[in-house]
Amino acid sequence: MLSSTLTLLALGCLTGVTTIVFGFGGGFVTVPVVYAFTLARAEPGVDAMAVAVATSTAVMVVNSLSATLAQYRAGRLRRDLLWPLGAYIGLGTAGGALIATVVGGAVQHVLFVVYLAATIVDSLLRKGFLTRSADVDPTPLRRGPTRVVGVGIGAVTGFLGVGGSVMTVPLLRRRGLSMAEATAAANPLTVPVALVGTLVYALWGTAGAGAGQGHLGSVDLVTGALLLAGSLPTIALTRRHLRRIPDRAHAVAYVALLGVVLVAVLLI
Repeated sequence: MLSSTLTLLALGCLTGVTTIVFGFGGGFVTVPVVYAFTLARAEPGVDAMAVAVATSTAVMVVNSLSATLAQYRAGRLRRDLLWPLGAYIGLGTAGGALIATVVGGAVQHVLFVVYLAATIVDSLLRKGFLTRSADVDPTPLRRGPTRVVGVGIGAVTGFLGVGGSVMTVPLLRRRGLSMAEATAAANPLTVPVALVGTLVYALWGTAGAGAGQGHLGSVDLVTGALLLAGSLPTIALTRRHLRRIPDRAHAVAYVALLGVVLVAVLLI
């Protein structure tokens, strides 16, 4: 029990670092972590992947809000890039999360792997991510594309419980933003995904029904609290002491971390 607690606290610290540095909100770390811990407990009637997605989404509420406040105080946020895109992301999240409560964790697990692999390949092969596009004016999308893109991002990320960063960071990156600017914007754009998704999973999720106390719908409250106990102090420390990362190195590290997560999910 003690070793599990310490492990979750340590992994919570990792989610704090990735939240500030990559804008993840913790989703790509917490999903495989909670999935592995839920499988290890082998509780009857519990859908491990569905619990992992729901718990990840709940953790992201706190992490993304904390990181958003830190980025706002640092003056790194641009309102024109966040609104109304964030509203459409929230709308799409409701649909994606509701569908997830119906289809179950097996489908989520497969699509989580496919989504990660596709994002890595796209980032490596398509121009504009590893190297910043100097000829692109960093302006917001027009209203029509914003609706489609926002709802699409929300639906996918709400379904998978990963926050919006792995879609919003490449999107903003290819709009001409630096990695520092794109990852900063990813934090507030993750907030609607986390809030709406958590509400759906808590009220309508049934994946944790066989686990007894400690669950709210599909959300594992105890595991989520331990992860947050590690992530919140780390977010504060990382914000204060993180030095500026060279842009290309930041982009390469972003893709590399996705690769590590993909391997971890495949090995679980």
